[in-house]
Amino acid sequence: MAERNVLGGELEPCGTDPLTGFFRDGCCSTGPEDLGSHTICAVVTAEFLEHQRSIGNDLSTPMPQYRFPGLVPGDRWCVTARNWAIAFNDGVAAPVVLAATNEKVLELIPLEALQQLAVDVPDTPADLEG
Repeated sequence: MAERNVLGGELEPCGTDPLTGFFRDGCCSTGPEDLGSHTICAVVTAEFLEHQRSIGNDLSTPMPQYRFPGLVPGDRWCVTARNWAIAFNDGVAAPVVLAATNEKVLELIPLEALQQLAVDVPDTPADLEG
């Protein structure tokens, strides 16, 4: 069965340039071996990247041995629920792509918190009308 997103639909890809995901498959897929719960598809900002570095999670420096290119603002990346939550509590969380965020994160973070920073959902259904 396909993994689901926090909106209840099929989990959409998060990013392929750079290639993200715990399994480096472009999706925020997860499994028992993903101890960090890399389930939130975030659009990283300079403020978020600096905050992550300040808590010991350097996402800017390339680490080729882990197939990690280093991130720049605007990149989409599957971040851990814990580190996103710390940034959220500190007021610097990165925006979230809900359609590409794994529903498993809801075991750790309420949907309402993710929705506050959603970048892929219109404010009202009327916004969908063209």
